[in-house]
Amino acid sequence: MVVPVHLGLFSQQNDGRLRLSRQGIIFKNSKTGKVDNIQAGELTEGIWRRVALGHGLKLLTKNGHVYKYDGFRESEFEKLSDFFKTHYRLELMEKDLCVKGWNWGTVKFGGQLLSFDIGDQPVFEIPLSNVSQCTTGKNEVTLEFHQNDDAEVSLMEVRFYVPPTQEDGVDPVEAFAQNVLSKADVIQATGDAICIFRELQCLTPRGRYDIRIYPTFLHLHGKTFDYKIPYTTVLRLFLLPHKDQRQMFFVISLDPPIKQGQTRYHFLILLFSKDEDISLTLNMNEEEVEKRFEGRLTKNMSGSLYEMVSRVMKALVNRKITVPGNFQGHSGAQCITCSYKASSGLLYPLERGFIYVHKPPVHIRFDEISFVNFARGTTTTRSFDFEIETKQGTQYTFSSIEREEYGKLFDFVNAKKLNIKNRGLKEGMNPSYDEYADSDEDQHDAYLERMKEEGKIREENANDSSDDSGEETDESFNPGEEEEDVAEEFDSNASASSSSNEGDSDRDEKKRKQLKKAKMAKDRKSRKKPTEVKKGKDPNAPKRPMSAYMLWLNASREKIKSDHPGISITDLSKKAGEIWKGMSKEKKEEWDRKAEDARREYEKAMKEYEGGRGESSKRDKSKKKKKVKVKMEKKSTPSRGSSSKSSSRQLSESFKSKEFVSSDESSSGENKSKKKRRRSEDSEEEDLASTPPSSEDSGSASDE
Repeated sequence: MVVPVHLGLFSQQNDGRLRLSRQGIIFKNSKTGKVDNIQAGELTEGIWRRVALGHGLKLLTKNGHVYKYDGFRESEFEKLSDFFKTHYRLELMEKDLCVKGWNWGTVKFGGQLLSFDIGDQPVFEIPLSNVSQCTTGKNEVTLEFHQNDDAEVSLMEVRFYVPPTQEDGVDPVEAFAQNVLSKADVIQATGDAICIFRELQCLTPRGRYDIRIYPTFLHLHGKTFDYKIPYTTVLRLFLLPHKDQRQMFFVISLDPPIKQGQTRYHFLILLFSKDEDISLTLNMNEEEVEKRFEGRLTKNMSGSLYEMVSRVMKALVNRKITVPGNFQGHSGAQCITCSYKASSGLLYPLERGFIYVHKPPVHIRFDEISFVNFARGTTTTRSFDFEIETKQGTQYTFSSIEREEYGKLFDFVNAKKLNIKNRGLKEGMNPSYDEYADSDEDQHDAYLERMKEEGKIREENANDSSDDSGEETDESFNPGEEEEDVAEEFDSNASASSSSNEGDSDRDEKKRKQLKKAKMAKDRKSRKKPTEVKKGKDPNAPKRPMSAYMLWLNASREKIKSDHPGISITDLSKKAGEIWKGMSKEKKEEWDRKAEDARREYEKAMKEYEGGRGESSKRDKSKKKKKVKVKMEKKSTPSRGSSSKSSSRQLSESFKSKEFVSSDESSSGENKSKKKRRRSEDSEEEDLASTPPSSEDSGSASDE
């Protein structure tokens, strides 16, 4: 029978699965993958009791170990009791905890547990393996505990008051402390180290450390920090080759992790050079080495530094070293270069999981993976993302993977029988991964291709409309006309002002400037008008065709609303996207055909529309050209006469000096000057009317 339970009350609350069989009891931690295996013959006692999370099971073994699991339902007691009687020949006893709230009782030490009892009922129990420090004072014993990183609130310490007694001359405080220390997980560096490795480069935690190997723990000694790591906290060992084939990673997985302030290090990562060798001598005699390590180590050893460290750690921790399996990437390496959380690193596909080094290190086992996904890179089509989602809902995204690695990684994931989220999409692709690697664009996304085609059509239409509007603006704005008008205006003003005094000329200059400003403002308006024409949209133009997805969505919108009453617009869009992604290739092809037919009809209608618009624009252009030509010729005739007349008058008046000007004229006001201007203008008009047209002008007029 298999029961999902929680591990422990006092230590880390980790979910897992408890399997009960005739041979024994096996518990596998869902988070770390650690397995507790209890043989049926080792069980001595089983206790059923009510705990904080429903009901719990407490198991005691012959060697003094205590295992506690909770999360059971009350209805499961009879089933478990019958199973224990039948297969383990063990009576499952019901024993409740005392909840009186008293703080005065008796302490009992049994195996790995400290039990605080009131009468015959236990109030609480403390696993002594969780004790990190034990200090004594006057009539007082203080226990400090390892911190639980997974809990929001952790128990830091407990103080026991021990009343003074004189029994056989034994101090009760010291006796209490000795009982605790004999079973507690307190690291004391007693004796000499078995061996020492000097100045090893450590990536996590960063720095160079001396590693002292003791019989029960590992001591990292650095310039700033020291760490003591019990071998019981080591979960796994990894030996991974670097992509450059010149370095090696040695990774030690820890649970619980080592701590520095608020930082937790779940992995200890050492970096070695393959060229570095060492000769090692263990600080033990040959008999002790043979007795303890049974041939796995010898007193004198030599070889590469990474081989010596991994060999010693394997013998002391008594765990296998995991190395990369049969996977080989595009470049022949056993890893893939990628990025995780904006840091570049290496992803190693292993036989039973993935491991990423080094910042931050991540280890994901295959049995905790819900599915994987191959996604397009967010910044460029020359790379892709590899996404992993665990059964607990945690998602890991390894980005910026070279597209040449796609085929190798896909084959590896497929061979390991992992659930691929977008498998249907991949099966519709060409199975030749080399063609995918050589292409500049991702051809496996039909929807993206459709959107690109629509974008090209929009760009072509925009270019056509901008060309037509550009020609119209060139014809509607003719700078030659404006210059002619300005020249005539200045010519008339110049002839009139030459006969006036200095005060009148100043006023005329101001008027000229005002006229010039007004004309410049006109020019600006005439230039702005064509841009407003560009923004407008012709209501007679044919509408662009919809994509296959939009055609399907319009047809299926009402059905989705009926299946999900009250759904919002945004949720409807999300739901439609999920349905479209999960749709089979055959169903999508039907909508692709409809979209292709719509696109052809649109192109045909667009050609007809552009042909009709081109003929009308040509007729408009020819009309405008004729009008401009007639206007220019009409203006050219008086301009020549006026310019010749004004130049002769300026020449005659330039020889007049101030002494020939009468006092009446100089003292006259604005009225006389205005009259003179009017007379001069009238005389110019009479001269122009009496002057016959030149031969050139008459020839051009006759041509028309």
